[in-house]
Amino acid sequence: MPPPDESWTMIIKPRANAFSLNLKELWQYRDLLEMYIKRDIVTFYKQTILGPIWFFIQPVFTTIVFMFVFGGLAGIPTDGIPQSLFYLSGITLWNYFSESLTRTSDTFISNQAIFGKVYFPRLIAPLSVTITGLIKMFIQLGIFVIVYIWFALKGSPVAPNAYAFLFPVLILILAGLGLGFGIIISSMTTKYRDLKFLLAFAVQLWMYATPVIYPLSVMKGHYEKYLWLIRANPLTAVMETFKYGFLGQGTFSWFALGYSFVFAMVVMLLGILIFNKVERSFMDVV
Repeated sequence: MPPPDESWTMIIKPRANAFSLNLKELWQYRDLLEMYIKRDIVTFYKQTILGPIWFFIQPVFTTIVFMFVFGGLAGIPTDGIPQSLFYLSGITLWNYFSESLTRTSDTFISNQAIFGKVYFPRLIAPLSVTITGLIKMFIQLGIFVIVYIWFALKGSPVAPNAYAFLFPVLILILAGLGLGFGIIISSMTTKYRDLKFLLAFAVQLWMYATPVIYPLSVMKGHYEKYLWLIRANPLTAVMETFKYGFLGQGTFSWFALGYSFVFAMVVMLLGILIFNKVERSFMDVV
């Protein structure tokens, strides 16, 4: 027994309920969050020959493949926008979302060793993945800007407008969807490991249901009966708003963007609640 006059500086106990978010605790562990972010950046391409250059190579090669397959062989139009610029705009946003989703979905499994030994707010782990992906996205966005300036100087019909200032809102939506869905799946994979294998197929199918390789106008003209499904996708408004604001082509709707924003916030909140609930019994399950 400790001496009667000894007082504890911190008491660690289970959350009272899943609705106890305790955001103040996350702020107290901000140094750990920063360390996680640095670790993710340093170790992700550790022992690779090209290292961080892969940040640039991946979107460039993907754009070239899309130009050959979808722009060349399939002949899918791009609303008059140069193909490289059109595909690069979609790839930049999609890569951020898909990486946030797939990497946060593995939070409990990949961190089970440290979760069982040291206490810290578990939400730090998926948050670090989301922020790290944001850094990578801005690096790849630099490629988009370079290509954008090149075509603008050549006189291509691309012109930004005031809707480009909605870019921070688009990033918030992508982060909310990636984090929310990711930690929901992570919470479920503690019992059902099969979801980890199904996720790769689901993400690939989700990309085809998102206007990344085609404009929404194509759906309006040829596949009208599937248009409702594409519009129900919360990522559709994000892609279309980005292209509309920066390229001057596409479809914009305040209602669609509001729907995507509310959808993302609800998913993120639901994910955090489920994450908190599973966290209490995680070590007993795995």
